[in-house]
Amino acid sequence: CDSETTNKKTLDRLSVLYRMVPLSFLPENKLLKLFLKDYIMVVGTDMLTQKVPYLGGKTELEFFVEGLRFPDKDFDGLITINLSLLEPCGKGFPETPVFTDKVVFHISPWIMTPNTLKPVEVYVCSTDDNHSFLKSIRNLVEKCGYKLKICYEYMNRGDRWMQDELEFGYIDSPHHQFPVVLDSPRDGDLQDFPYESILGPDFGYVTRHALNEEVSSLDSFGNLEVSPPVTVNGKSYPLGRIIIGVAFPTGRNMTQVVQDFLWAQKVQAPIALYSDWLVVGHVDEFMTFVPAPDRKKFRLLLASPDAGYKVFKSLQNNGHGNAEMFPGLPEAISVNEILSDKKLQAGNRYVQNCIDWNRDVLKKELGLDDEDIIDLPILFQVLEEKKGARAVAYYPDMVNMIVLGDQLGIPKPFGPKVNGRCALETEVRSLLEPLGLKCTFIDDFAPYHKLLGEVHCGSNVLREASPFKWWNLEL
Repeated sequence: CDSETTNKKTLDRLSVLYRMVPLSFLPENKLLKLFLKDYIMVVGTDMLTQKVPYLGGKTELEFFVEGLRFPDKDFDGLITINLSLLEPCGKGFPETPVFTDKVVFHISPWIMTPNTLKPVEVYVCSTDDNHSFLKSIRNLVEKCGYKLKICYEYMNRGDRWMQDELEFGYIDSPHHQFPVVLDSPRDGDLQDFPYESILGPDFGYVTRHALNEEVSSLDSFGNLEVSPPVTVNGKSYPLGRIIIGVAFPTGRNMTQVVQDFLWAQKVQAPIALYSDWLVVGHVDEFMTFVPAPDRKKFRLLLASPDAGYKVFKSLQNNGHGNAEMFPGLPEAISVNEILSDKKLQAGNRYVQNCIDWNRDVLKKELGLDDEDIIDLPILFQVLEEKKGARAVAYYPDMVNMIVLGDQLGIPKPFGPKVNGRCALETEVRSLLEPLGLKCTFIDDFAPYHKLLGEVHCGSNVLREASPFKWWNLEL
């Protein structure tokens, strides 16, 4: 049996192994239990073609193909293997073909998992200043019945941004499925964690290196999200659509090598939003998805300064103008003072315009109506930087939450209290609890918010794979 491929570049992407199996000694499915050492390399990166001898009798040749590379800009994921069965004609004569065939394989794409899929395990860092936060996350995860994996200080070296370092996804085939972590080119002090602590026999790993590009904050994976399944103008996206933040027209951007990788997977056609208006520049600072029992089975949550000012003006109109934002903290400020701050108002008008631009893109690209979107009351402040003015959340950014089924871990906003209850928490509960969602507000003020991140930035969730099979899509 002669196995041929068209060129060496193809063999950089796969290897073919085989084992000669006497049919009378191999029960059905027994092959799944054999170890790799029992197989012989036929073709691979160093072998373009190979002859495999036929031993005669009741012998069957079992071939196995292992993908070595994901689809990318220079590789469409398709692999072709040519097989020929040759018969010797006698000494001094070339062998003649008895049978030929060509087999085409498609390498499994890397697939992201949206918030609407069931969680399996929650990942979070332990640092010298986040003990209370960690306790809150542990309580929430245990209440939900999921696993918790803590990355301790000897591994994270003070880098708490678990969401930014990696993104969980999976690969799938008719015979096997397992998770694969995508490691960002950010490479903070957590850079060794995905490779050293996650990669294993049934847990894959992939990364992309920005060799000739400058890595910016937009390369962290708080800037990489995926929608639940949607249908847009009659076109179905049963695995959802990847969402990234970029700059329009100039500014910081996600490196092209990462963008090329995401676009090449094809099964979750990406959407580019404008996120460079933020200091950190991540899409998870102004949007997320939560499950819902009706309509499209989810809601898009957007940060909304307009909704924030509506809450504060309502408090003032109802005689609570002296109620304090950040009660009990050095940052305490009254509702009246917030509403009289013209610079804050001007900054939030700018932020609302940026979010509205993204809102229109998301409505168009995800096929959403206004009823599919919930505006959460969040104010921002615009900071002057060397390269221009950019925004950060004024108080803990409640849209930057962790979604665990119907349980939400939301940054505690420290809003003005009315009758002993935080007005901002009350407003968010009124928007989300009718959907059957349960809100737990987590204090992340000192260890995360002050460092320009929140609950979602500091955590990550491994989820079950989608029941939809990607090979049923037209690529």
